[in-house]
Amino acid sequence: MGDHTESFQVDFDPSVITFETLLDIFWKSHDPSSRSGSLQYRNAVFTMNDDQKKAVQSSKENLEKNKRAVKTAIEPLTGFTWAEDYHQKYTLRANKAFMNELKRHYAHERDIENSTAAARLNAYLAGNGKASLFEKEIGTLGLDEAHQKLLRERVKGRLQKDEEVAPAECGAGAEESPVEKR
Repeated sequence: MGDHTESFQVDFDPSVITFETLLDIFWKSHDPSSRSGSLQYRNAVFTMNDDQKKAVQSSKENLEKNKRAVKTAIEPLTGFTWAEDYHQKYTLRANKAFMNELKRHYAHERDIENSTAAARLNAYLAGNGKASLFEKEIGTLGLDEAHQKLLRERVKGRLQKDEEVAPAECGAGAEESPVEKR
């Protein structure tokens, strides 16, 4: 187990959000000046090409002008191994009612793990995201009315106000349905 770093892959459409914007969110979402004691839980960004590497290096240098030295690792992506199913969408899996509701729409567990709807639902259940965006998106998550009501109850008062930065806002727009019916 000690030969890997727990991470996630971000697939994005550069016509919707730039790599540089994602880097801004990345740097703000952790303390880049801290060094983890373990390989498994370290701060790292993995680049897929030279352009990404240059962008990360440039943003790192800009950050270091204003703060302490950045200790976040910057490395080329050499491979990606999926974690076991039980490690995927942890908060969502702990809420069986919502997991079972999503299973009505997806044929396989991996389809749920890869879905935008499950990612958004997992984030909202964990208290991440803006309340206003949540209200725009709730109807696109593939939940029936009863589960939408339950979700509203679970996240009430836990989501960010509009003036706060919300990473959940950085994906597909609310006008797109993240649920793909089987």
